[in-house]
Amino acid sequence: MNTPASQRPDPDELLQRLQQQEKQGARGRLRIYFGASAGVGKTFAMLSAAQRAMKDGRDVLVGVIETHGRSETAELLVGLKQLPLREVAYRGKTLREFDLDAALARKPDIALVDELAHSNVDGSRHPKRWQDVQELLDAGIDVWSAINVQHLESLNGTVGAITGIRVNETVPDTVLDAADEIILVDVTPDELTARLKAGKVYLPQQAERAAQNFFRKGNLIALREIALRRTAEHVEDDVRSYRVEKSIAPVWNTEGALLACIGPREGAEQAVRTAARLAGQLNVRWHAVYVETPRLQRLKESERDRILAVIKLADELGAATAVLAASDVAAELVAQAQLLNCATLVVGRPAPADWRTLWSGRSMTRRLALLAPTLDIVEVGHAQSTRRLAPAALRSDDDAAAAWHGSLPRYAWALASSVAITVLATPLLNVFDLANIVMLFLLGTVLVALKFGRGPAALAAFLNVAAFDFFFVAPRLSLAVSDVQYLVTFAVMLVVGLLTGQLTAGLRFQARISSSRERRAQSLFELTRDLSAALMPSQVAELGEAAVQRDFGGQALVLAIDARDQLVPPGHAPPGFDASVADWAFRHSQAAGLATSTLSAQPWHYVPLKATMRVRGVLALQPAKPRWLLIPEQLQQIDTLARQIAIAMERVHYVEIAQQAVVEMESERLRNTLLAAISHDLRTPLTALIGLAESLQRSQPPLAPQQAGMAQAMTQQARQLNALVSNLLDMARLQNGAVSLHREWQSVEEVVGSSIRAAQPALDGRAVRADIPPDLPLVEFDAVLMERVLVNLLENAAKYGAPPFEIHARATQGSLVLSVRDHGPGLPRALRGREAELFEKFTRGQSESATPGVGLGLAICKAIVDAHRGKIVAGNAPGGGAEFTVTLPRGLPPEPAPE
Repeated sequence: MNTPASQRPDPDELLQRLQQQEKQGARGRLRIYFGASAGVGKTFAMLSAAQRAMKDGRDVLVGVIETHGRSETAELLVGLKQLPLREVAYRGKTLREFDLDAALARKPDIALVDELAHSNVDGSRHPKRWQDVQELLDAGIDVWSAINVQHLESLNGTVGAITGIRVNETVPDTVLDAADEIILVDVTPDELTARLKAGKVYLPQQAERAAQNFFRKGNLIALREIALRRTAEHVEDDVRSYRVEKSIAPVWNTEGALLACIGPREGAEQAVRTAARLAGQLNVRWHAVYVETPRLQRLKESERDRILAVIKLADELGAATAVLAASDVAAELVAQAQLLNCATLVVGRPAPADWRTLWSGRSMTRRLALLAPTLDIVEVGHAQSTRRLAPAALRSDDDAAAAWHGSLPRYAWALASSVAITVLATPLLNVFDLANIVMLFLLGTVLVALKFGRGPAALAAFLNVAAFDFFFVAPRLSLAVSDVQYLVTFAVMLVVGLLTGQLTAGLRFQARISSSRERRAQSLFELTRDLSAALMPSQVAELGEAAVQRDFGGQALVLAIDARDQLVPPGHAPPGFDASVADWAFRHSQAAGLATSTLSAQPWHYVPLKATMRVRGVLALQPAKPRWLLIPEQLQQIDTLARQIAIAMERVHYVEIAQQAVVEMESERLRNTLLAAISHDLRTPLTALIGLAESLQRSQPPLAPQQAGMAQAMTQQARQLNALVSNLLDMARLQNGAVSLHREWQSVEEVVGSSIRAAQPALDGRAVRADIPPDLPLVEFDAVLMERVLVNLLENAAKYGAPPFEIHARATQGSLVLSVRDHGPGLPRALRGREAELFEKFTRGQSESATPGVGLGLAICKAIVDAHRGKIVAGNAPGGGAEFTVTLPRGLPPEPAPE
């Protein structure tokens, strides 16, 4: 039975779901107990479930629980393991906070962390408790927590408008959306009110005040509805995922994206929160955009900081943020919506008495509707709250004063130009008509506007009108006007001056924006060009630091990693730099420090250098103006610079590896060539020398005792040299692949016996004890090469060990194990823990030993065993001595032929 094509699962969706499941496999699961308000029993339900989990054998740890004095809740803590809270000194008091490090070290199966929206004490690793929970989840720990509906960021304004009470501690909606389980703890408003009167929610004094304010029945009904709807959205997502997983029916998501328009007025965050809530309900992506015009660029520093705070809020709620520069806000918003394929715009409702609306006759919503009739536009009501930046290092107190002092010379030049034109035009009064004199003043206003901008141009326009009236219009040296027509002249002069200043300011603004973008692009181009020529990590670090300092001022550090993948701290750390924060950013692959949600009190901003394969280090930055880090374009610039530096570091790393590989290959080739040449050139004269020495020993008449001893010594030394040359030749052949295996089913006992006989010259008559079971099966290997392995191991034992020598053989499941052991001093102490180095070429156990040899015997053994797909290891045997163990794979021997 074939499945219809319309019911088949999408391969891309299946692959994405598998990747998410693999990622979540190593990550802990988050369960959130969700309620409409305090007192519904979230903590009680969580502790009840913890008791059941503990009885099921799971390791449950209470990280932090707020009982609020409720005895029923406190009774459920009995029997549960509780983590001691850490004590933190704050403003002369000692506060008790959740101990994140202790929970990570304890690593339970389930950690109970109550009050998810709680704000941590200043100086903690994270400003919010939900960020502590994220770190626990990353460590593979399941977390159970609780939250009320008013603590959700997107619902904060809505709940505040209903209840008249606004809470400051909020949690991004993305935390709730990413939860693996949401358990709604719900009671009716009447039951909750009864619990409040019975003292099961607050103490009597608090309960009386709460009943008159927050816990009014209408409020509780509305909050309950919001909580039910929010939970239903999460359940709907679960149902949709299940239907896709089980291929019940195809699901096509055709909703368009949302674009939240951030305005300059207070309460702009309400549009962001509404867009986040709508995006969650519709399950669509969303963006947040702020359009900066020349007029908005002149806002006070506090107002600009408030706008940046709203942009940061949108980023925390999961939006893709951007700051655009344009003179027409509506046209730019429509263009951005078309570019991002956003079908819905979320805008703030204009103020009732907006002079701009009265001037243009159209509100922003009306202009958007005219420019893009197909777009849906959602107007958001006003909110009483205002988003502010934290009073941290993101704002400089000297910025406003510096801007004011910087603008004084421009206004002074405007005043000077008016005086100069007046002085220049006074002698020309008898030569030119007043109409020409007016042109001189208009020309001065235009030149001031071109050079110094709108403000100085407006001042020049007023001064020029006053100077023309006072010095040139009758009656002179008086502001009185004898001819009413001159009033028209004054008005035209003033309007022309103001319009010219306005147009010029707009052009200057666009030119400045274009210049800034060009500088950023040029900086990236120059960095990429310079990094392409860098060949060392230190050069990459220097170029990266110079580029970051060129763009952001202040100080910058590029920290690389060493051969052990550990972050290398700077030799001389600048003031305010914290190596531990840099290491945290490196290990977690997340930005930390200034303008982030992790250790935001730090004066430095730390960005991990993420390359294609791994994190290559950390970029640390202390910008000249910290508030730049809240602008999305500047953060994108930092991320792009960091990515370019990381890619360059990875390229340099692999260039070094390639160079080392080439050098090793060339060295190996040269070494093998020399070995082959030496072994072939020495083999013939050595064979002749051995023959001559043996002939001398057998000569007639017999040699004198002294001469016979010399002939015998000559024979032994020649044989040792011949063995060395044979090892060199064998090693060269093995390395060049000239040796082919002749596998046959062999008797291990025969190979061991022939090896002992071949090694007799090196053993010098010392006995070798062989332990071979009589039922040992046949094994398939090359008998000649395996005999060479055992001979080399016996010769090595004879050189460095002491008798008795032993050879053991045994068969295991799927393998043959051969071991050669001596009873000498064992392996050198310097090689303990590094036994594998013994099997490298030209490695000897005792580098300064008088024992002959160049360290090729064990290397040949390893090459032969590797060719058989086996393994050879060295170690010290129990009771003393060295032991070399060879493990060869074996199969089933052939059945004997029938007689």
